[in-house]
Amino acid sequence: MFGPQIRRVKLEKQSELRIELQPTSPLRLRLLDGKAEIFGYELPHEVWITFPPLMTFAVFTWYGATIEIDGITGNEYISYAYGELSWTAQLSTSIKTSCYFLNKRFCIFTGDIDSGKSTLAKMLLNWAVKDGWKTTFVDLNVGQSSITIPGTIAAAPIKMLVDPVEGFPLDKALIHYFGLTNPSVNLRLYRTLVEELARELKEEFSANAESRASGMVIDTMGFIVREGYALLLHAIRTFNASLVIVVGQEEKLVYDLKKNLKFKKNLQVLNLEKSEGVFSRSSDFRKTLRNSNIQNYFYGVTNDLTVYTKTVKFSDVQVYRIGDFRVSGSTSAHQRGNDPLKITLVTIDEHLVNKVLAISYAIKPDQIISSIVAGFVCIKNVDISEERITYVSPSAAELPSKILILGTLTWHVT
Repeated sequence: MFGPQIRRVKLEKQSELRIELQPTSPLRLRLLDGKAEIFGYELPHEVWITFPPLMTFAVFTWYGATIEIDGITGNEYISYAYGELSWTAQLSTSIKTSCYFLNKRFCIFTGDIDSGKSTLAKMLLNWAVKDGWKTTFVDLNVGQSSITIPGTIAAAPIKMLVDPVEGFPLDKALIHYFGLTNPSVNLRLYRTLVEELARELKEEFSANAESRASGMVIDTMGFIVREGYALLLHAIRTFNASLVIVVGQEEKLVYDLKKNLKFKKNLQVLNLEKSEGVFSRSSDFRKTLRNSNIQNYFYGVTNDLTVYTKTVKFSDVQVYRIGDFRVSGSTSAHQRGNDPLKITLVTIDEHLVNKVLAISYAIKPDQIISSIVAGFVCIKNVDISEERITYVSPSAAELPSKILILGTLTWHVT
């Protein structure tokens, strides 16, 4: 599993080791001396950390450090400081000044695909934790969701440092199931779920002064033209963002945002250059990542969860889908349907095998869109003659609701 030799890497002041792992090979890493961090998470001394396949990350040090690595990487190199300050140091200064000294704590990240938005969001959240804040992370990126599986719109309070391997906590997360990885398939549903999440967070903030003072960090999709730009404007207005951080030299985007939002009071648009160390990911690689994220939900990032196989009668569950469109997920206009918010009862048959279904907290079908979900199951088998569904779940408990939501996500149980 790991390489035959353990190698040491010495990092100079304000430098970082950038690593991209292979699809099948994990990697172990530990800090020997000095101080170093990953996404703002300080590494403990002399503790091996195992990173699963496909991960990309950077080990940054402000003052110098020595690390040990055990395993094979797909790509790695050391990036040194640009002039007096490294890219990470420049970002720390710029973002902290806006978020804390200028009190711009409702912050939204935008930029093109693979510009580093999610990385910066994670760094800012960890910096906020170190400063005593409990900032809420909002993830609107249905293509590569960070909090839970793809196809979701979610939020989670960040009270502790975000672990570079385990990721964001799920215990207090508010999750809505969009069920698609491309918002263009059902734009109205996407906007509606964003508005529902914003409404829920507004209620939470009105009752919790600490959460309100700590603010939000909002991550968006790398979809910044045409429909994507309209969705970005919608998110900025819906969450009442006070700071928009544009990652990458997106001068036209910055110009358009300032023009379209010129009447929005107290809004700052900050343009940050893209890190030269961001790894570009192909469409096929993104699909692999989505499948890996679904597997991680069921088995855990480090394969430490038990997956339970359970059965339920047809009569004990109801499966619905949202939107009058074909389950194929086509984005062509004639397949989007005339009622994007229509709730349709789905016939339970073999076509559900390998489908990922969300467990809704809704009591009635007309509450599905306004309700968050409890989690997800994957259908393993449908027995028509016995009228029983076999599904897998990361929980041994019975289904907390009889209402399940079907999207387009599939996962082949291993």
